[in-house]
Amino acid sequence: MASTYARFDTVFLFSRFAGAKYSPFSPSPSLLSSGFQLRTKPASSRLQSIVALSSSSGAVVAGTDSIEIKSLPTKPIEGQKTGTSGLRKKVKVFMEENYLANWIQALFNSLPLEDYKNATLVLGGDGRYFNKEASQIIIKIAAGNGVGTILVGKEGILSTPAVSAVIRKRKANGGFIMSASHNPGGPEYDWGIKFNYSSGQPAPESITDKIYGNTLSISEIKVAEIPDIDLSQVGVTKYGSFSVEVIDPVSDYLELMEDVFDFDLIRGLLSRPDFGFMFDAMHAVTGAYAKPIFVDNLGAKPDSISNGVPLEDFGHGHPDPNLTYAKDLVDVMYRDDGPDFGAASDGDGDRNMVLGNKFFVTPSDSVAIIAANAQEAIPYFRAGPKGLARSMPTSGALDRVAEKLKLPFFEVPTGWKFFGNLMDAGKLSICGEESFGTGSDHIREKDGIWAVLAWLSILAHRNKDTKAGDKLVSVADVVKEYWATYGRNFFSRYDYEECESEGANKMIEYLRDIVSKSKAGESYGNYVLQFADDFSYTDPVDGSVASKQGVRFVFTDGSRIIFRLSGTGSAGATVRIYIEQFEPDVSKHDVDAQIALKPLIDLALSVSKLKDFTGREKPTVIT
Repeated sequence: MASTYARFDTVFLFSRFAGAKYSPFSPSPSLLSSGFQLRTKPASSRLQSIVALSSSSGAVVAGTDSIEIKSLPTKPIEGQKTGTSGLRKKVKVFMEENYLANWIQALFNSLPLEDYKNATLVLGGDGRYFNKEASQIIIKIAAGNGVGTILVGKEGILSTPAVSAVIRKRKANGGFIMSASHNPGGPEYDWGIKFNYSSGQPAPESITDKIYGNTLSISEIKVAEIPDIDLSQVGVTKYGSFSVEVIDPVSDYLELMEDVFDFDLIRGLLSRPDFGFMFDAMHAVTGAYAKPIFVDNLGAKPDSISNGVPLEDFGHGHPDPNLTYAKDLVDVMYRDDGPDFGAASDGDGDRNMVLGNKFFVTPSDSVAIIAANAQEAIPYFRAGPKGLARSMPTSGALDRVAEKLKLPFFEVPTGWKFFGNLMDAGKLSICGEESFGTGSDHIREKDGIWAVLAWLSILAHRNKDTKAGDKLVSVADVVKEYWATYGRNFFSRYDYEECESEGANKMIEYLRDIVSKSKAGESYGNYVLQFADDFSYTDPVDGSVASKQGVRFVFTDGSRIIFRLSGTGSAGATVRIYIEQFEPDVSKHDVDAQIALKPLIDLALSVSKLKDFTGREKPTVIT
């Protein structure tokens, strides 16, 4: 075999891929094993170069005294710069020759040797199409680069919050997350990869920039000659000094949730016959967590879990928990006889949507309400939060909570990694993004199930003395009480998905030009400009600077219009417009947000000339 490996034109392929509709050639009759093929690469081949060297039965303990490491030649591939949450592309792109392998090797080339040599790394993902195959690629390259142990979720499953939790509990040096988050999955859709560091937080830009730089100069990939690992059974497989431990994806995360929350308190609420609960897993990763947590441990009814089986294509759905894509849940919650509380989570389990009966809680309000109630309702915060933070586009509701509770407050760019430094420095406890992300310093990722448990804790605390037959304190009651105390920040986001990148970028440049010439006191219809800028952030912990994070128009009455291009899509550009207006008058709090914000929405569309630049008549999603 050694002479075969030395040949530069040798490619290893899954038999599943060869001959498929996207394969440029038919299967080779030459099999190395029951699962894989060896084939000489045609010049036009665009399939993976590294998938497997052989297959394995997944024995609990297997191996030899040493493993052979092969150096496979490669060359740079364009377009591997990470966005706010890793590298995301269409599945077919990742299946091209060496595409994933190049990025993984570039990652190892970017890390200090002590961060991975003989170290422990975690691997998991949201269960989407291509995750199992990608797991084998990542394991072999990790072994080839001298990693000591890989902890991988059974069937390759680990939610993004669970990866962070496992890294922290097991004191791992970092972890790989295979997910394109809330983007659709399946052969025609999206896939993604990102790396989290030793405290469980997404890798900082200093590392992601190095990864990108190394993708531009990469020349070899180091691969261990080991069989595929059987991911279907919990246990340990060893090859020399390298080991792979397949772990239960739920246990470490569940243990953490039991430490953070009062499960007895929540169980008391969910077991009430007069309280209705529904959780929509959207056929995504939280389907693996919903039954063990909500049903088995907290006593919810089995039929309260909807779309609870994780599927590679998310049941042909779009696993984004908002009013548009979580329509199944919304329809149930807006029935007259709908449940009292409903929630949904996204593809990789880090986002959430919260609903009461006929009542939608905006993510901006949600994080503010959790922060305002955390100390009395959640044991983890019994001593009070250390500080609060939000992403810049998120409404100012949380600011008012921080001011009243006299807590440190931070406004950061979009991207959870910006919260991590503040948490590690002991400056931050609770934070959130308007994009349905909420979390705390129990881990270093946003956490969909955590947010659901936080809301259940608040409702359970408010209703602990409510007798059977008496009216329960509802989600709407909690929110309206909050508005009466702090005022209401009317907020909406307009998403224009998969716009042509050229037009979207021209629109942002046009807005930056307006900002550069703007002056305080200028009139924009009925609004007077306080300032306009392109948001820049200097990290108070390490001094790093993030610039060009969103174009802002802030008016003297506190209203805001913000324009951003999202970095979470895999194709084209998503234009996002954020509109916010503060209303202290309780008599106006029940006005529909779209009505209250219409003058600002019209102003945003006019100022940006969005239709002219993108050709879009209306948004894809309104939240």
